[in-house]
Amino acid sequence: QVQLVESGGGSVQTGGSLRISCTASSYTDRGNCMAWFRQAPGKEREGVASVYSGGQSTYYADSVKDRFTVSLDNTKNTWYLQMNSLKPGAAAMYYCAAAGWIGRVRCLTFDPDAMAWWGEGTMVPISS
Repeated sequence: QVQLVESGGGSVQTGGSLRISCTASSYTDRGNCMAWFRQAPGKEREGVASVYSGGQSTYYADSVKDRFTVSLDNTKNTWYLQMNSLKPGAAAMYYCAAAGWIGRVRCLTFDPDAMAWWGEGTMVPISS
């Protein structure tokens, strides 16, 4: 069992920046794919970004590309989502997830069924 603990959520203004973090309780079991998902009220959960194979590869949803950055610090067993130029549509509950050991394709396509562990979520409200 791997526990994921998110931190760093909070209100931010449109156009602002925020970094959220996720720390896993197990380095070995967390696997090779760590991801961020989000779910806005009334909408389906969507994959935002993922990092694969110790940080060698990163993937982004088109809606956040060039504004969001996912990174991994193996020494802290923590991955981050740096969010810049935030738009009102980015307001959501953000969840981190870890997949265990999976193939690259399932990681880069943010396959939620591939994720073995989930954090409880951190809210990111965006004010105008």
